[in-house]
Amino acid sequence: MKCYNESIDKDIVNRIMESDASNIARFKNHFDAINRELTQIFDSRVPLVEDIGKHTLLGDGKRLRPLLFVLSCHICHCHRPDLYRLSTIFEYIHTASLLHDDVLDNAEIRRKRPSANQVWGNHAAVLEGDFLYSKALSIGVRVNNIPFLTRLTEATLRMTEGQILEFAHTHDWNLTKDQYMEIITAKTAVLISAACACGAIISDAMAEHQESLAQFGLHAGIAFQLIDDLLDYTSSERVFGKPVGKDLREEKMTLPLIYTLSQLETGEKKRVESLLQNPGKTDDDYQYVMDRVRHNGALGRIRNEAQGYVDHATDCLKAFPDSEIKRDLIRLSQHIIDREN
Repeated sequence: MKCYNESIDKDIVNRIMESDASNIARFKNHFDAINRELTQIFDSRVPLVEDIGKHTLLGDGKRLRPLLFVLSCHICHCHRPDLYRLSTIFEYIHTASLLHDDVLDNAEIRRKRPSANQVWGNHAAVLEGDFLYSKALSIGVRVNNIPFLTRLTEATLRMTEGQILEFAHTHDWNLTKDQYMEIITAKTAVLISAACACGAIISDAMAEHQESLAQFGLHAGIAFQLIDDLLDYTSSERVFGKPVGKDLREEKMTLPLIYTLSQLETGEKKRVESLLQNPGKTDDDYQYVMDRVRHNGALGRIRNEAQGYVDHATDCLKAFPDSEIKRDLIRLSQHIIDREN
């Protein structure tokens, strides 16, 4: 099912943006409940599981995925007592993917603190990621809902494909926008979509509402990754929680650079491409490339595209009547564009 084609309800969106465009403090009670549940996972007989888990899970995470699951349940009129427990599934899966990513990238910083692989080593980080994936599925199995588990396992499968696809295109400075979109959809947007869809599934919502929330999450997830890749060129390590220019230094081609290369004059483009292909790149070389990205209009173009995806996500909620929960989902999707980290 496609999202509704009617124009977005501008009155609702404008009211929300005027009242609470970038402040998600209103969700504090949800975040507190989610964090309480996250602390309950440390029931392993292996102390190292708890040590790495506390370091990784209880850091400065956004909790976007579990919050979207809870709000998706609420918009479908489901308030079962284990919602927050179930919501942690999506944070465990997300965090597990970050642990594995950081090993692949040899990352040093994650969520404003040293990454787990830097503290305990690659082997421990990978095994902790495996533990968190297993923990997520353990919680999911107890729901005894085949469509819920099917959506969840399909999402983790596509995430892994996205991670492998990104790995396969490392050092690929000829990556196209279509290939980039395929990577970020699988690696990021699919899990956010699953969090929303699973909220509807566990609520026994009608198929139309399940698909509407799945599409809402998919478009919001694409917008999230577009802004994440934009912030990699504009934010600071203090705000962003990881080194700025990380993707560039890890030889990853993202949309800011794809657009920049397409807009540079021939001579300048050849110079940037030569720098990118030089295995002995210096800090000055990286800074030169980043400056080209920051000053050619690519970032504004990407922000506009991200806003378009958020608008489309909002349009996907037209299947639901106006309510405070619907407005919360719109607020949260708009925060994806307005955030600084």
